[in-house]
Amino acid sequence: MARIRTIKPEAFASESLAAVSLSAERTFFGLLTQADDHGRYRDQPAVIAGLLWSLRPDHGPLGVEDDLTQLAAAELVCRYEGDDGKQYLHVVTWHRHQKINRPSGIRAPACPHHDRAAGVHEPSPRTQGGLREDAVSPHGGLTEDSRRSSEPSPNHEIAGQEMFSEVSPRAHGGLTEPSAGPRRPDLGPRIVDLGSVPSGSASAPAPGPSVSAKQLLDEYVAACAHHPPGQFLGGLGRTVNQLLGEGISPDHIRPALERLRVKGLSPSVLPSLVNEAMNATPPQANPRTQHRAWANPADVEAAYGGDL
Repeated sequence: MARIRTIKPEAFASESLAAVSLSAERTFFGLLTQADDHGRYRDQPAVIAGLLWSLRPDHGPLGVEDDLTQLAAAELVCRYEGDDGKQYLHVVTWHRHQKINRPSGIRAPACPHHDRAAGVHEPSPRTQGGLREDAVSPHGGLTEDSRRSSEPSPNHEIAGQEMFSEVSPRAHGGLTEPSAGPRRPDLGPRIVDLGSVPSGSASAPAPGPSVSAKQLLDEYVAACAHHPPGQFLGGLGRTVNQLLGEGISPDHIRPALERLRVKGLSPSVLPSLVNEAMNATPPQANPRTQHRAWANPADVEAAYGGDL
């Protein structure tokens, strides 16, 4: 699988690369992306041509073989036979120019002319992501021995940073509470003051007991002489629930329900009855139409004027 590699600016001024053809130079740069984390790859010109020259059919396996021959003559790559009898190649200056953070396991045998002569340390072929294969349990976890060996000592440094002796902060709903030392047993558990409710006129009054639609419906049924039909009660309950959801007080819904029951009206008119209970104003008395008891005064004209 191709990988992201580093090409230094000095590569274009390299006398070794200047000694080979442009196609060999391109093949060399392409090998940097295909080689494993130790700079090795299978020496198969046909496969390399398919990976690096797939859009240039004029440069096939024979051209790649010529490129590899030039690179080997310039001591840029080393072609060798592995212990398994297969052909491999190795980028000679790999460890001087490519810095691999976490190299993967070995996929090709070491180069007998450069790696072993230079004393390059070979990790165990049974490595997986920096851990020995025998340190990985069959279920993907670490064995007990590997966990103990991987635990840092109190004075051990991790990634260039000294381990802290302070107790780490404890999370409280996204906020952190820095540790203030060990808790005193005589004081009981520590309670974090997350703020008190402000007092004054801005504080909301405590909500009173809520009345549900079922309670109002039960009151309605209890006042009926006979139990209403279920379909009627279903529609009435939905209407009452909708009115409560709008924030209308039960004190306005109760008289509307009472009038609905007395007159035997449909649940659909309940909002109109509620609106009447909320907003209707009593009619003003008209003094001309107001009923007055007739008497027999001594002066009829003075008492009744022109009403007679």
